[in-house]
Amino acid sequence: MSLRIRMSRIGAKKHPYYRIVVADSRQPRDGRFLEKIGYFDPMRPKDSPERSNINQERAQYWLSVGAKPSDRVEKILAEMGLVAAPKRSEQTKQHLPKAKAQRRTREAAESASEASKSDNTKIDSKEAAS
Repeated sequence: MSLRIRMSRIGAKKHPYYRIVVADSRQPRDGRFLEKIGYFDPMRPKDSPERSNINQERAQYWLSVGAKPSDRVEKILAEMGLVAAPKRSEQTKQHLPKAKAQRRTREAAESASEASKSDNTKIDSKEAAS
């Protein structure tokens, strides 16, 4: 049986509130679970102590038996110091312009720098002549 430490939603519409539970991975999100070990309230400020609460002994026990935390629960457990912090994936490159647009801006910058160099040489030659 593969165990997961995950969140089960119990909040009202547009007001989420989650239990942190240990459940079989094949069960539905809000379905049957083995044990409730804490809660998470995302509506509270991030620095609020009431935002999340987990029974550390029970969480440590379930981790030692092989339960794997979900991504969000792993982040909460890392804040408590029970597991190592998850690695952050590298930023995607979708926000960057495409290759053709990058080439155009690079060419425009190069031509602008060449134009400023030629202007500087004209100015230098006039100063040398006077």
